[in-house]
Amino acid sequence: MNEVLARAWDEAADGYEAYFVPRFAPWVAAAVAAVDEVPAGPVLVPCCGTFPEADPLVARFPGREVVGIDLSAGMVRRANARVSGMPGVRAVVGDAAALDPGWEGRCAAVVSVFGLQQIPDALGAVRSWVGALAPGGRLSVVYWPEDTEEDGPFALMRSILPVRSERSWEPGLLDAVASAGATVIRDEHPAFPMEHADAETFFHAFSCSGPMRASALVHGEEFVARVRADFLRAAPSGRWTHTPRARLVTAVR
Repeated sequence: MNEVLARAWDEAADGYEAYFVPRFAPWVAAAVAAVDEVPAGPVLVPCCGTFPEADPLVARFPGREVVGIDLSAGMVRRANARVSGMPGVRAVVGDAAALDPGWEGRCAAVVSVFGLQQIPDALGAVRSWVGALAPGGRLSVVYWPEDTEEDGPFALMRSILPVRSERSWEPGLLDAVASAGATVIRDEHPAFPMEHADAETFFHAFSCSGPMRASALVHGEEFVARVRADFLRAAPSGRWTHTPRARLVTAVR
């Protein structure tokens, strides 16, 4: 599965940067703003993608080492192009779900935005991220929960897709953070408006440059064509505005 995800995001990197990164910016800002009063040490960004967290983290913590980790070499190339010229900031290819033991107990903060829901062992990943924190370090995680929206393109896509991500881990998230040795200090659902030119534009971005890319690789173009037809048949016409809500969990070790 990791190989499929890596290939999917390699192929999606440029489109993801162009389409989704600007639309996801408010949640990135919220995740970074939730990190304060941290000890000395580096800041780690698992599932960094094209690394939009880098600029606000550098502004908030000047002079810190900031390291992004992503499974996709294509995303990491994009990320390192973004941070070129930022001293101490870099992205590396690696498994963000099971951090290298060298990070254990070292990090001032671990910040992850919209990666957790893609990880097969999400609770194991969270425990690994908590384990990377130094005493007093902060965890800030934003992800798309099962109840992201009641209507809108994400909700419609969820109702149509025959293959969905497994979400039985969600009720155990806070317990996983606590069992790893951190105290949850915030559990919020920030929501921001998002706009798409029309349903076709959204579907193209979601299937080519978003989370459906992996399903397209596994199930083929006929699968994509069927989902597209069902999606467009049910979608409204014209410009589409919705207000999805993410989940932001902040904890201190």
